[in-house]
Amino acid sequence: MTVKATPEFALEVPTGDDKERRVCQRCDFIDYQNPKIVAGSVVLKDDKILLCKRAIEPRKGFWTLPAGFMELGESVEEAAQREAQEEALADIEIDRLLAVYSVPRIGQVQVMFRARLLGDYGVGPESEAVKLVEWKDIPWSELAFPTVVWALTHYAETRDLHVFAPFANPPGTDALTR
Repeated sequence: MTVKATPEFALEVPTGDDKERRVCQRCDFIDYQNPKIVAGSVVLKDDKILLCKRAIEPRKGFWTLPAGFMELGESVEEAAQREAQEEALADIEIDRLLAVYSVPRIGQVQVMFRARLLGDYGVGPESEAVKLVEWKDIPWSELAFPTVVWALTHYAETRDLHVFAPFANPPGTDALTR
């Protein structure tokens, strides 16, 4: 049996860079650490919003929008559609980009869309429950993440608009993201 040696990495500032990075001491390969992309949607059917109760950590038992990490080889739209299928057994049609949120504290960029529910929905393996709710029935105090609140609020601001500029982090929310 042959055992391959693993590269030995050390933290250093590579030539021409200004940040400390993991650098292979044998071949000078730089192991860049980049943010993860999350794709999700505010999904509507008959003016009701699709919410999923998380069956996994973080924030197990809290309500969220269908969203999750993008996979290699898929577009951000495909990722949002796959996440809706995984979490809510829902087929969705993307309407348009709603927002791009930066959450540097946890190394994420979250891309949120407006979407329509096509057909039925159900409880996927990452959810404890899934439901369509009217705006007045959103469980605001039980929402899992600040970005869910932002996306719902930004959806409300664009509810009757066909064209709008995508949103970013709301002003004054730096403490929530850093």
